[in-house]
Amino acid sequence: MIRLVLTLLFIVIFLIFSIPIQLVLLIIKKFNPQLVKTASLAIVGWAFRCIIFICGIKQTVIGEENVPKDKAVLYVGNHRSYFDIVLTYPRVPGPTGFISKDVIKKVPILGFWMVFLDCLFLDRKDLRKGLEMVLSAIDKVKNGISIFIFPEGTRNTTDAPLLDFHKGSFKIAQKSGCPIVPVVINHSRDIFENHMPFLKATSVTIEYCPPIYLNELEKEDQKNIDVYVKNIIEKTYVKNEK
Repeated sequence: MIRLVLTLLFIVIFLIFSIPIQLVLLIIKKFNPQLVKTASLAIVGWAFRCIIFICGIKQTVIGEENVPKDKAVLYVGNHRSYFDIVLTYPRVPGPTGFISKDVIKKVPILGFWMVFLDCLFLDRKDLRKGLEMVLSAIDKVKNGISIFIFPEGTRNTTDAPLLDFHKGSFKIAQKSGCPIVPVVINHSRDIFENHMPFLKATSVTIEYCPPIYLNELEKEDQKNIDVYVKNIIEKTYVKNEK
């Protein structure tokens, strides 16, 4: 219980101090938007690392050298825990926006941070807005901002390694030509979801698979890229569960 209390206390303090910081960043954004992106990445990354430390999470990271450092990519990850973003965001080498549910944008302070960090918001009930979100993601990638998606569309609470992938998520890579980096997270549910409301010191594994370049794949694999990537993530997940 002490880990939960300390984590919640840290989050509350961070959000309180975020108010004046965000006001300053809003002013700076008018003159130097790139500085705001860099500062936001550093600030939120630091906050997530603090949460990881408070929770006592140990990380085994495999294949991080596979992530291209000189270009934007589409990260594709499995999603089993609220902590998946906390674990992966501090490790991105450059500006990266996550795709999240649109309701998160309405959360005070948190929503502002996500906007500063180039996050995008998906309204599943509105197909037109969903298309606009994909087009915005393509534009960001073309401008050097990576995008991180969880194509299962929700947290996987089943015993199956993965849920079905939403094929539309991969339009971002298909239309921008960016490489796809599969990201496989194991044991993140053991931090919180498997024994709510308690937080448990846990060892997690994060594996970055080699980047996938669509133009190097067979036509059939290009067409069914969702299945192709899912198979890679599923095999890696099963391997790291042992």
